[in-house]
Amino acid sequence: MERQRPPTRVCVLVPDRRGRPPVGPAGSAARIGQRAIEDRLHEAVGLAHAIDLDVVDAAIVPLVTPKPGTLFGSGKVEEIADLVKANDIGLVIVDFAVSPIQQRNLERAWACKVLDRTGLILEIFGRRAATREGRLQVELAHLTYQKSRLVRTWTHLERQRGGFGFLGGPGEAQIELDRRMIEERIEKIEKELERVVKTRALHRAGRRRVPFPVVAIVGYTNAGKSTLFNRLTGASVLAKDQVFATLDPTMREIKLPSGRRVILSDTVGFISDLPTALVAAFRATLEEVVSADLILHVRDIAHPETEAQRKDVVSVLAELGIDAEAAATPLLEVWNKADLLSREEYLEARRAQARSPRGEILVSATEGTGLDDLAAAIDARLGGSDERLLIDVPPQEGRLLSWLHDNAELLGRQASDDGFLTVEIRIDPTLRGKLDGQLKRAGIVPRRPRARRRQRKAAE
Repeated sequence: MERQRPPTRVCVLVPDRRGRPPVGPAGSAARIGQRAIEDRLHEAVGLAHAIDLDVVDAAIVPLVTPKPGTLFGSGKVEEIADLVKANDIGLVIVDFAVSPIQQRNLERAWACKVLDRTGLILEIFGRRAATREGRLQVELAHLTYQKSRLVRTWTHLERQRGGFGFLGGPGEAQIELDRRMIEERIEKIEKELERVVKTRALHRAGRRRVPFPVVAIVGYTNAGKSTLFNRLTGASVLAKDQVFATLDPTMREIKLPSGRRVILSDTVGFISDLPTALVAAFRATLEEVVSADLILHVRDIAHPETEAQRKDVVSVLAELGIDAEAAATPLLEVWNKADLLSREEYLEARRAQARSPRGEILVSATEGTGLDDLAAAIDARLGGSDERLLIDVPPQEGRLLSWLHDNAELLGRQASDDGFLTVEIRIDPTLRGKLDGQLKRAGIVPRRPRARRRQRKAAE
């Protein structure tokens, strides 16, 4: 039996561009800034754990002026080299945009592999992609990333190969050949992904004929999107306290209180400094977000950097052409993980919710609290054109009453002495034709609620 290799020993470094923060009293601006960089370190360690790396050391490294050749100063490079050697570290993760030259020089100085933030995220995506589409998207992002780093990859790149045919000549430099092979593979993947885009477009066209509105869940990675998705749909999508637990999109149908059926879509989590190559590669998947009738932005409201995470998600949505700040954008914020708030924090969140004009919903996907409010809010956002009707249901029409329960929201009911049951319903206009068929069969003419008529006259 083959013995399992021990996990790679890793050192995680987070460069702090401001250098060492000035010492200040607790709660000062300096302290708040330091807390943010510490959260960045915690996130980088979480990224490393996501692919089962053994983090033996993690540190914030002051970086006043990045060095073109090595990023860090010579003293810090030597210090880290000693640390790497003493702890038998095989990989150093630098949570920063490291240039190809810097990466090559640091690997030489430390005698181990070096990954920057983009490379690490690509490694995670490569490990997690489960479907063919997901693997194609990750490979495209990998190749786009590698193409810019051929300068540092192998020593044989300076050699030349002989020419072909009778011409001979100096031949083609290895680096040019490798780059051409990568470009050919990129072109092939892009053609395959074009077919994916067309297939998804056909699926969306099919759903529009049904038609079911699409509600897309987005949010910062590990905000609890998949847990919320499972709660709302009863599905069993992988939901772990882990970054990028979901890569491949999942879609399920759910029924809202009004009887409206919608398709809920769970998508890949966003993160700060998400590589542009990944956003481009996953555009086929994220088109579900672009074309959604409503976007649910799930936030970890208990996270100390929840506002910064919100801005990161807004930034990625902007890359997809969605202005999350515009009033016309169909977006609803869901403040998740309310169960992790202290009582004081929970009350403050409630007050902020009451003050905000955006209509955020406070929930705990883990405990299932607030989900009725969320379903009602989704219904309200999608149901601007819903109709309210009064229907007098005869005592023998149990079949009609059952249909109303399944396809509409019952807002009220009142029984009369003659056995009739008057129900007030709210129904999706797309179901009005089916309702009229049911009413015609039973010989019933619906009425508008009087309050509705009074409101309309007052408005006029």
